[in-house]
Amino acid sequence: MRARFDAILFDCDGVLVDSEPVTCGVLAQMLRELGADITDEQTIERFVGKTVREETATIEAMIGGPIPDHWYPQFLQRRDAALAASVTAVPGIAELIQTVRAAGFAHAVASGADRGKMRVTLGRTGLLEHLMPHVYGADQVERSKPHPDVYLLAARSLGIAPNRCLVVEDTPTGTRAGVAAGATVLGFCARMEPRKLLAAGASMVFDDMAQLRQLLAH
Repeated sequence: MRARFDAILFDCDGVLVDSEPVTCGVLAQMLRELGADITDEQTIERFVGKTVREETATIEAMIGGPIPDHWYPQFLQRRDAALAASVTAVPGIAELIQTVRAAGFAHAVASGADRGKMRVTLGRTGLLEHLMPHVYGADQVERSKPHPDVYLLAARSLGIAPNRCLVVEDTPTGTRAGVAAGATVLGFCARMEPRKLLAAGASMVFDDMAQLRQLLAH
């Protein structure tokens, strides 16, 4: 594996931190407050891997009218408070990062989230200090996932060609972004149907970070 790749680029939500149930729980509650008939599970299915700001039309169709001006800032505030109180690291990810560093892989985070959110989630879980300074978010690029921009930014910042990068993703949207960047994508399917990641272009899927540690050792 070391001979084929020089860098590993991690998505954040769902790969480094188990944040998606927390975020989608807040989103579902706030959508219901607007009158939407939606469960937490349906919210995860519909919104994971997408940015809420870019789903305005979807939300307005659900509630039958425009989103109030104050709604999105309140969502960010309530989301960050919930994450700061309860987000946890994905099981096995700290050990995987240690393996990546020991093996000499360059590494970075390339997220569809903004850096402010990652400071909350990576900070609470103790991962931030092991990943800085190469933490890149959607607030730094013109187009968010499924466009490749944030992965191209991360690869360029590391000084490594995208085709020498291994991307770890957990959503079809992010997988398409990694493929579009020219990287090889491995799909983490602990909370996602494997077939969806494979259909989006993942080269293989795995459901336990220990499996990736073993793969990197070869």
